[in-house]
Amino acid sequence: MRRVLFLAGIALVCPIVGLAQSAARPVPKYLSAKPDQAEGGKVLQQFRNVGLQGSYWLEFELRVMPRKGPERLIEGAMFGMQGPDGPLTRLRTIDPANTGGSKTQLYLLHGGSADAAWEWNAGQRGITPRRVEASELLAPMEHTDLTLFDLQMPFLRWTDFVYEGVANVRGRPAHAFLLYPPAPLEPSAAMRAIPAPAAVRVFLDTQFNAMTQAEWLGASGQSLKTVTVLDLKKSGEQWLVKSIDLRNAQTRAKTRFSVKAVALGLDLEPAFFDPRHLAKPDPAVPPAKIERF
Repeated sequence: MRRVLFLAGIALVCPIVGLAQSAARPVPKYLSAKPDQAEGGKVLQQFRNVGLQGSYWLEFELRVMPRKGPERLIEGAMFGMQGPDGPLTRLRTIDPANTGGSKTQLYLLHGGSADAAWEWNAGQRGITPRRVEASELLAPMEHTDLTLFDLQMPFLRWTDFVYEGVANVRGRPAHAFLLYPPAPLEPSAAMRAIPAPAAVRVFLDTQFNAMTQAEWLGASGQSLKTVTVLDLKKSGEQWLVKSIDLRNAQTRAKTRFSVKAVALGLDLEPAFFDPRHLAKPDPAVPPAKIERF
């Protein structure tokens, strides 16, 4: 779901290999005798420095596939650009199956050292957007397996990490990193059933400098959730994510994020990503710039 489009840029933070304060953390799985931590740090820093050039729009679809029961589709659109401190992302989702209120939900994400998120329901006329608490970022969006945590990907800025070496992921070589949060992650009191990762294992493709997989891990190293990039697509001179699978290891449910269309090189104003303007209509996307997949 970040380095190539779905992801649109991460704030720059120098990597530091350190020790977390909590003892409850997964143990690294080294893929060679002595992975060079300094070289691994350079790889991670280079990945943080890579981002999509310019502003963009994409149209996507969430295919929700529970282990039992019928599937459903959620439509969505996303605008993004690089802000002064990190990526700015604005999303709109439409759930046709929602009969309890407005089918349209809007989200705003600010990335960087002072990341933040807001949400607003299209049926809440006259109500200002609500700032999302940090503990709520782990909550599923629209009853899917996608979370705001997956979209913001703050773990890519965590400075406590271990470089595990080069792994084979879906037939391709990828750098493996185990990243630890600066403080234990805890879901809100109303969301205790949602697992909070004690660490995130990330795989970065050695050729495309793109994230190919991220895995939420519990304190003992058990898999909680896996985010896997299935396909990349080249638009112009830039590579972007075409489809991603999010698998919940506990429920064995899956959500597939698929990009249906994209427009690059847009002229977006920073004010469009101000939470006070979240209720305003999206700008028109020039048809000539839209590439459909």
